Amino acid sequence: MTPPAPTAMPTPAPGGLWRRLTRGRRVIHRAADWDAFAGPGWADRIMTESVTDRYHAKQGRSIGRWTLTAPGGRTLAVYLKRHHVLPRWRGLLAALFPRRAWSPGLAEWEHLEWARANGFPVPRAVAAGELLGPWGKLQSFLAVEELTNALPLHEAIPLAQRRLSPADFLRWKRGLVAELAGLIQALHAHGAFHQDLYLCHIYIPDEDTRRVPEAWPGRAWMIDFHRLAFPWMLPPAARVKDLAQLLFSTYGVPGITDRDRMRFWRFYEGRGRRVPYRVVLQRAIRLKAGRYAAHNAKTAGGGGG
Repeated sequence: MTPPAPTAMPTPAPGGLWRRLTRGRRVIHRAADWDAFAGPGWADRIMTESVTDRYHAKQGRSIGRWTLTAPGGRTLAVYLKRHHVLPRWRGLLAALFPRRAWSPGLAEWEHLEWARANGFPVPRAVAAGELLGPWGKLQSFLAVEELTNALPLHEAIPLAQRRLSPADFLRWKRGLVAELAGLIQALHAHGAFHQDLYLCHIYIPDEDTRRVPEAWPGRAWMIDFHRLAFPWMLPPAARVKDLAQLLFSTYGVPGITDRDRMRFWRFYEGRGRRVPYRVVLQRAIRLKAGRYAAHNAKTAGGGGG
C-alpha cells in the first residue's frame, strides 16, 4: 500500500526581478512518471482542466479527483488542488524572493517531501506548481496520488467496531492509538506541527477494519500538509492546537471512549521525555477543543461536531 517515493524534476532558474515582475515565471515540480500520464503541454492547461469527480470549489480554490491514463493503459488517480486566485501581495513576494514557496500548492509539495524524507507516511505528491503572472498575479496547484482502498479514521473506527468482535476491537484500538500517538509525538519532536490535525486527515487501509493488524507502523497516513508549520516562537501554542483539533474530532465518533483519549495521552507522553507543563497543557487542550466544539455547534445551527 505504500506508494513509491517521488523524483522531483529540476526547476528552472528564477530569472531577473524585472522579468519576474513584468512577465512572471513558473516553478514546476513533478514526479518522474507524471509527464507520461498528464501528456504534452500539461502545465499550460492544468488550471483549466475539467475535473468533476468529487469536485468542490470555494473562495477561489478547488479540489477534485482526476483519473489519468498513460500509454499502455496504466491509470493514475490523483486529487488535484488548485488555487485560482491568490492574494496579490503573495505574488509580489514571489517575484521579490523567488527561492521561497509563496503559494499553497508549492508549499504543500515541500511539506510532503519533508515529511516523507523524515519517515512519516504521507501520500505521494506527483506534481506541483507556482504560476506567477505579471505584476503579482499568482496561482498554484498540487496533485497528490489517491490513497486507494483507504478510509479516514472518523469513518474507519465505527466501521471496525461493526466488523470486529468487542475483544478484537479493543485490541485494534490499542494498536491504532499507540501508532497515532507515536506519529504525532515524532512530528512534534521535529519541531513540526500539522495545524489541521483532525481524524478525517488520517487514513488507514480498509482491509485493516476487518482484522487486527499484526503491526501498525506505516499503516496510518497523514494528509493535508498545507498548513504544516515549524514555529520558532510559541511552539507550545502550536502543540495545543494540534492536540485540541485531534481531541475535538473524536467527539461523537462511535467507538471512541474517554479511555481511548486517556490512552492516547499516555502513549504520546511516554514516547519521549515528559511533556513540559503537563497539567497546564492538558487543560489548555481541553479548553481549546471545547471552543472548537462550541463554534462548530453554532455554525451548524446547534448540530454536533
